[in-house]
This record gives sequence, C-alpha cells and structure tokens, in this order.
Amino acid sequence: MADIDVAKQLLKDCGYKCVLAKGDVIRISEKRGVAPMMEFIDAGMDLKGFSAADKVVGKAVALLFVLAGISEVYADTISSHAIAVLEKHNIPFSFNTSVEHIINRFGDGLCPMEETTLDIDDPQEAYEAICAKLEELNAQIDID
Repeated sequence: MADIDVAKQLLKDCGYKCVLAKGDVIRISEKRGVAPMMEFIDAGMDLKGFSAADKVVGKAVALLFVLAGISEVYADTISSHAIAVLEKHNIPFSFNTSVEHIINRFGDGLCPMEETTLDIDDPQEAYEAICAKLEELNAQIDID
C-alpha cells in the first residue's frame, strides 16, 4: 500500500486530524489546525518524503508541508490558497472538498492562520509568521 493510502486510511478509520506516513514510520496527531505540523517541525523531525493526510489544509498548513519536505498530500477539505501552494511546489495532492477559504472555528470569519499567510509565499517566512500569530493568540487567552 502506498504511503498516501496508509495515511488516508488512518485519517478516516481512526479519527486522527493529521497523519504522516513514510514506509514503516507513522506520525499521528489528534490536534487541529497548524498544531500537528508545528509540533513535528519544532521537534526537529525529518519529514522529507513523508505523505500527509489532514482533515483541513489551508495555506498555512500547505506552506508548512512545503517547509517540511512533504512529498504528497490528501485533505478532506482544502482551500484554493493551499491548492495554489501545492501546485507551485509540484506536490501531488488529492482532496474530498475544495473551498475558497478556511473559516475560523466560530464560523464567523477567516481562519487566523489562513489570514496570517495570505500574502506570504515563502515557507520559512510563513513558519515565522505562524509562530508570531500563535504567540499573539496564546497571550490573548492568558489575558482572558
């Protein structure tokens, strides 16, 4: 079975939010949004050549996939901005549903990570912008 098929099957059958597969190595996460890829990258994991299956792929996650060296992507839901990133970097992808934008968890606006990366095309710059946005959001939670 191809790595992408293993990742897709685990995503669908086990309820994970993000699954990376390469040969016998599987990385899984039940966290949402950019959290899985940020944790994998921050932990220094070598993800080059892994296939990724993810519930929701917006531009921010797509840029993190590029930064990490992911070789193929499946998304249950993908934004048009993420599609453009994957096409630009020649990463094969498939999906169930395509949407114009990823919306936030409240359903009343753009996902903050999608918004943060809308005008960014460089994966390293995107990573740094995502880090800054996460710090900002975490500071707001601490205040509330």
